Amino acid sequence: MLRPAVPADAAALLAIYGQYIGTSITFEYTLPSPAEFRGRIEDISAVYPYLVYEKNGIPLGYAYAHRFAERAAYQWSAELSVYLDRDARGRGIGRKLYAAVMDLLRMQNVRTAYALVTTPNEPSDRFHLGMGFHVAGVTRNAGFKNGTWRSVTIYEKALADYDSPPGPWTGWRALDPAAVAAVLKTYS
Repeated sequence: MLRPAVPADAAALLAIYGQYIGTSITFEYTLPSPAEFRGRIEDISAVYPYLVYEKNGIPLGYAYAHRFAERAAYQWSAELSVYLDRDARGRGIGRKLYAAVMDLLRMQNVRTAYALVTTPNEPSDRFHLGMGFHVAGVTRNAGFKNGTWRSVTIYEKALADYDSPPGPWTGWRALDPAAVAAVLKTYS
């Protein structure tokens, strides 16, 4: 089942995220506190989709979008992130989460989705290319993690055409609830 994340999911989602904290997949050095992580869910989900995929009430993964950059002209772009429990990888859950987030972003009038992937990360590279993203560029030596300088590949995907000015950006909580429910049902 695919559903919006709620603050009460913080402990379960933090447990999933904790599986990545020692890797270069995330550039955080220490695991956030449950309160901080709950605050992140609240802040992001007030504006952008933050989705959980669960089976039998147990979260197996989550994905969310957030603002790509701060200036006003960037509002029609969003950055995506996805994290899966190690036992849930390779089952198509990440694809469902990403596809649902991108459908919701289209409804928000977002035109471009971005993903930042620490290099090397062949599984994530294959995932993004398979989801229709292409490489927009590489930021060399962008972060220092686990004793090594890490580069980041920037992936991008057009969510709509660029032939006309965008419609007004809409917060995801303002979207039609029936349309949101239809998207979630499609990928559940």
